[in-house]
Amino acid sequence: MDDAVDPLEDATDQPVRKIIHVDMDAFFASVEQRDNPALRGKPVAVGGSARRGVVAAASYEARKFGVRSAMPSVTAARQCPDLIFVPPRFDAYKEVSHQIRAIFHDFADEVEPLSLDEAYLDVTDDKAGLGSATAAAQAIRARIKAETRLTASAGVSYNKFIAKLASDQNKPDGMTVIRPHRGAAFVAGLSIRRFHGIGPVTAAKMEGLGIYSGADLAARDIAWLAANFGNGAEWLFNLARGIDHRAVKSNRPLKSVGAERTFDTDLSDPADIIAAMDHVTAVVWDRLSAKQRHGRTITLKLRTADFRTITRARTLQLAVGDAVMLRDTARALMAAQLPLDQGIRLLGVTISKFDGEAEAADDPLTADLLSQL
Repeated sequence: MDDAVDPLEDATDQPVRKIIHVDMDAFFASVEQRDNPALRGKPVAVGGSARRGVVAAASYEARKFGVRSAMPSVTAARQCPDLIFVPPRFDAYKEVSHQIRAIFHDFADEVEPLSLDEAYLDVTDDKAGLGSATAAAQAIRARIKAETRLTASAGVSYNKFIAKLASDQNKPDGMTVIRPHRGAAFVAGLSIRRFHGIGPVTAAKMEGLGIYSGADLAARDIAWLAANFGNGAEWLFNLARGIDHRAVKSNRPLKSVGAERTFDTDLSDPADIIAAMDHVTAVVWDRLSAKQRHGRTITLKLRTADFRTITRARTLQLAVGDAVMLRDTARALMAAQLPLDQGIRLLGVTISKFDGEAEAADDPLTADLLSQL
């Protein structure tokens, strides 16, 4: 692919949005398989038990047997006798979610999370300078795999509706790009039950009226849609033609600014660790200065060679006033952890609790702008 030409650019002179929808693959189950080698390659259900409850998530090995989220556990066990049930670990899933959102913000200022494991990104402004939305999506997926050891699928298109449909097109670990001139045809070929926003009840009603695909829906005029679907007529009319004017909107205020770095070789020598941390804190200070924010809480994040994560934080009476103050505080946090029994594969520094903000209840590493170097 020639990155000098963005495949999302239309043949007309009309500007188009460049939207990426990123969706982690079998997220909860994949985290469990990552963290427990005994589960890898086996059918896994997160949540419930063989006798009660419902499945919260299923691995792809379990999905081959028809096991799906929200399915009663008894039914899932009947369909897949070798199914392994594991209890959910939401703290682990939340930590990974924070990691992937940090990656997103290296590529887009407008990030709209839909859940722990998926989000829309507006990359029209090409924040990462990669030349195309397709290149950005490829880089995002590569970063996620490198930093979390998990896979993500992506849809790249000119609006949110089609980007979300596209992300599901080549799962798992796939990517689909739908250009503006292909949008209507792409939608036309899909089952109406694939449409995001059309639930089972509405889909059943449509099928009762002879609408099974996007093409069937596009064949109905606005008057017919209004007669049968009321206020939703215009929305359905537009979706059938690949039209969606909704903007990607970030739904969380900036809570912190940070940076983190993953090393090709684990760091063990204290001098190397301090040097690497000084570099990270310098990046954080540059980003903080650009945002013109002043914070009081400095958080150190370490991930050791065995993928254990350590976080330590210190809240100061006064906001950090300069780069030296930030560096020295981070150094003090690090000194308290040395020596470590494992090498360091990732190191991060975050500053939070900005002037004028109330005391934050959640971990500052849930930052919207924790960024990888």
